[in-house]
Amino acid sequence: MSWNPTLSPGNPDEIGLDAVETVIVPRSRDLGGFEVKRALPAPQRQMVGPFIFFDQAGPAEFLTGQGIDVRPHPHIGLGTVTYLYQGDFHHRDSLGTDQVILPGAVNWMVAGKGVTHSERTSAQARKGPHSLFGIQTWIALPEDREDMDPVFEHHGKTALPEFEAEGIRARLLLGNAYGETAPATLYSETFYLDVTLAPGARFPLPDDHEDRGLYITEGSVSVAGDEFEAGRMMIFRPGDRITVAAGPRGARLMALGGATLNGPRYIWWNFVASSREKIREAREEWRAANWGEGLFDLPDGDRHEFIRAPEEPVRRD
Repeated sequence: MSWNPTLSPGNPDEIGLDAVETVIVPRSRDLGGFEVKRALPAPQRQMVGPFIFFDQAGPAEFLTGQGIDVRPHPHIGLGTVTYLYQGDFHHRDSLGTDQVILPGAVNWMVAGKGVTHSERTSAQARKGPHSLFGIQTWIALPEDREDMDPVFEHHGKTALPEFEAEGIRARLLLGNAYGETAPATLYSETFYLDVTLAPGARFPLPDDHEDRGLYITEGSVSVAGDEFEAGRMMIFRPGDRITVAAGPRGARLMALGGATLNGPRYIWWNFVASSREKIREAREEWRAANWGEGLFDLPDGDRHEFIRAPEEPVRRD
């Protein structure tokens, strides 16, 4: 980890509260016995830059033998980003990937025209009591990449740029920020950071991205004298120089954003697309269950079950 002079903090009181364009309180969603907090999409905002989905999983504690079992399910038109603070996930997909992700690493799966994957607590973790705490996001693809072949990348903790300044420790998970570039292959302008702040530390958001937001996972931050607690997402007005100050317990947050896309996206179940037609095609392909003969197959080593598609209509969330 190296000191980064571009993280020189500003004064959070130099901006007005109107610089916070939107505050989102996540909604709780039950994923079959396990609850997550979902900040995106929200009624106030579908996306922050290309980020169209944002879930906080945990913190949660599990007894020996217990864990998370997200059965095989499909995606189109997006990239999934998995990042953990605690615990692990065993990722398998229809590309043949078999990868356990640990805290501090990044799993980046680009669905493109279609991919299937599962995420389960590993057999090793189930051997004793264990915890889970992490963030999963989706990044909507540009229209000219929606039909690309799916790909998967895993980048370990040591491969990700890390930097620090006074009271700030940050890891760049995706994209570009503060003169650093993360290793994952992206298809639109993006930044995504895991930031830990000491009590009172001041953190300036990157000012070279069009759309910017942050989500507080621990502690609190203040902006222009107003305090925001953990479990809040703030989206900032474009163009302003934004600095947030950590509260008396410090803070941990995910900073995210990038260039906006050319328009909103349709969302249905696990599918994202610029047209209803693409989603309808994918929906019928998944319901047909002709594994390996169309858009979708099941992951090697995890073919004994899958999640069936719901009946709800296609809509913009």
